[in-house]
Amino acid sequence: MAKKKLASGATKKTAKPRASKKRASRLKGKDTKERIAELARSVVAMAEREQDPAIQIPVRSLSNIAYNEKSRHLEMGDNEQSRSFFNFGQAKRFMQTLLVASKCNDLIDIGKTASIRQIYYLSKHTIKGTKEKTFDDQSESDPIIEDLEVAVDSLREQLHVFASNRGNLAGPITLVDDGNTLDCAAMGSAGYAVPSIVEADVIQFKKCKAKFILHVEKDTVWRRFHEDRFWQEHNCIVSHGGGQPARGMRRLLRRMHEELKLPVFVLLDNDPWGYYIYSVIKHGSINLAYESRRMAVPEAKFIGVSSFDYDRCDMNDDVKIELDANDIKRAKQIANYPWFKNKRPWQKEIKKMISNGFKMEVEAMISKNLSYLTEEYVPMALKNKKLWLD
Repeated sequence: MAKKKLASGATKKTAKPRASKKRASRLKGKDTKERIAELARSVVAMAEREQDPAIQIPVRSLSNIAYNEKSRHLEMGDNEQSRSFFNFGQAKRFMQTLLVASKCNDLIDIGKTASIRQIYYLSKHTIKGTKEKTFDDQSESDPIIEDLEVAVDSLREQLHVFASNRGNLAGPITLVDDGNTLDCAAMGSAGYAVPSIVEADVIQFKKCKAKFILHVEKDTVWRRFHEDRFWQEHNCIVSHGGGQPARGMRRLLRRMHEELKLPVFVLLDNDPWGYYIYSVIKHGSINLAYESRRMAVPEAKFIGVSSFDYDRCDMNDDVKIELDANDIKRAKQIANYPWFKNKRPWQKEIKKMISNGFKMEVEAMISKNLSYLTEEYVPMALKNKKLWLD
């Protein structure tokens, strides 16, 4: 069957997005350096045959994303876009992609890592004999790194590229981080700062006595749990991601869940953003669907804050934050996500928030008393499985 052409040089192989088994099979068993080399060799081979050198890159958009009900995470489909050298509209991005690939290859060779900001500066220069710069600003280089990830089917961290650290944890687990043994129950008031690169060659799990993981949305909430020694009282790991968790935190949650068999419970704000963060932790994000199988935690459970907690916990009117039009619009969009659409408890939860006309932050529980959240609300939510949202 002939391929149908899409916008911007994309080709459509199937009417419905699905995981590309052909691509995964082709790259299986090859390390990142070899995948970069294969990409380069394919470009050289096309040039030697006097063909237009091109790179095939999977499309990173909602139209090429599907929810796999069996694995319960988002997957990237087979739609690809061709980025070629002789196409005037694509030539610059074609060269930028190869340039970034070259810099990542150099990092692998010397055994060092660089931040996404440093990749921008390593790659930026004025092309000899012209006034043209390889990159005008970082907003051009960041998407190229993501394009390269999907082109060679490797984590950004496997390309030796990292982002800023965001997120902390505390609890009865001992890690080996870059050769250093760290007891996360004895890391002081700041806890263990989760790095961007958390793969097994950097971080190993040495000893763990925790029974579960409680992941909270914000640093301020995490500090309440840490100061109240919740992790000690309940023999668990308490983590936060500073809002939507960065890739390092999501990947570490997945590893601890998968390798240590720890259940993951999520405590987030009662608003559309909180629902979305839960969706990202559980099923993966649309923008990073190509990494969902390595980051998503499909078994994660949402334990609050719920739209029903205002009445259930006898809250006062001071905790209410009025919903605006954007909140309502976003809540309805989330309710229509395929992974929420057929779940009656989630539909009930979202409809209740909209009918309430207000949202609540996790910190609202502290209006009862400073330790109500850690001593009463969360212990109650953990014990009552009927309150969990899946």
